[in-house]
Amino acid sequence: MAAITLLIKEDSTKSTYTGHDQLSKELINTFFKEFLEAFFPNVHDNIDFHAIKPLSEEVYTNVLKGKTRRLDIVIETTLKNTEVVVIIHVEPQSYKQDDFHERMYHYFSMLYNKYQKPIVPIAVFTYRENWEKSQYTMEFPFFHVLTFNYMTLHLRKKNWREYIHSDNPAAAAAFMSQMGYTEDEKVQVKKEFLRMITRMQLDPAKQRIIYGYFETYLKLTKEEEEQLMAEVEKLPEAEKIMEIPISYEEKGKEIGRKEVAIEMLKKGLSIDLIVEVTHMDVKKIKKLKDQL
Repeated sequence: MAAITLLIKEDSTKSTYTGHDQLSKELINTFFKEFLEAFFPNVHDNIDFHAIKPLSEEVYTNVLKGKTRRLDIVIETTLKNTEVVVIIHVEPQSYKQDDFHERMYHYFSMLYNKYQKPIVPIAVFTYRENWEKSQYTMEFPFFHVLTFNYMTLHLRKKNWREYIHSDNPAAAAAFMSQMGYTEDEKVQVKKEFLRMITRMQLDPAKQRIIYGYFETYLKLTKEEEEQLMAEVEKLPEAEKIMEIPISYEEKGKEIGRKEVAIEMLKKGLSIDLIVEVTHMDVKKIKKLKDQL
């Protein structure tokens, strides 16, 4: 039985910490297969997903620095058509850290010390800075000790347009909010995201995970939301998009159910649909309509 280990943690002492570790843990754990398929296809193609078995959490302590690192997700599996044990370590990093490559080597050392098995280390960068090392070297002027390599995914360097026709929920949907786009493209990115959500036919729980992750990293102003609604209304799948409850549930928290209902009434949408989306009383909605 092989061991695939996903190590997902974030330094909560950093000011940039926004619960990214928990969001990433939930997203990658739910869409583990899709995550590898989208960004690391060579790894995906060699993993036997039928043999996956979650293991209990493990904690490693760095004795020298007195810091504790928790392996939030630990999963066992095998390579396809073999019994070779492999450990896949995935480390999300939301802020630039100059010694990150050394930290990746420390994790590698701890995992190898425990399992004594081959390891595929992966780093996922979500910050905007250009820092992206994929190698840690230990050497002297007189001797080269080692070169440690790890695979990297820098989401900000990915073009979101390359994923809009994908039905992969991890890549095309949630992680698209972390890819490279300009401020002027935000509305278009969310519009394409909503179109993809309507194609995926996911259960409500998985849809909520994807939408929650996307909304955390791509936020629109009230004016941008209004622009989005105007553009969505012109789409062939507008009716399906308007039926996505999560979208308006989140928007309702920000500007209130009443404001959402008014905007929908102005668009000429049916009262039944507005009731379903906002969960407001039909009489209140009719009253708002008469006031317009």
